[in-house]
Amino acid sequence: QVQLVESGGGSVQAGGSLRLSCAASGLTFTSFSMGWFRQPPGKDREFVAAIDRSDDKILYDDSVKGRFTISRDNYKDTVALQMNSLSPEDTAAYFCAARVGKVEIFGYNYWGQGTQVTVSS
Repeated sequence: QVQLVESGGGSVQAGGSLRLSCAASGLTFTSFSMGWFRQPPGKDREFVAAIDRSDDKILYDDSVKGRFTISRDNYKDTVALQMNSLSPEDTAAYFCAARVGKVEIFGYNYWGQGTQVTVSS
């Protein structure tokens, strides 16, 4: 059974930083591209960042480029999202997701339960 468990969410003031982590189990981690998505209050879920199986390709939404960094550890089966220069517009529930094969912004098969990030002005 595939499980993705996020951690690291919380509340922070604008300009601050948070680091999200996602621990994966029940899958061959190196066969999956990993992504982060978020769902702001009252809005649809949106793509944030994704990383290919061997770190050789990374995708970011334009809204987070230069502020967020996605990384993965294929020995620990984890993926992280370092978020810097946070703004209130980044307030959302953040979800970790896994996709078989090459990295894309769509087509994710497995999802975590989400972790809340709240940025105050």
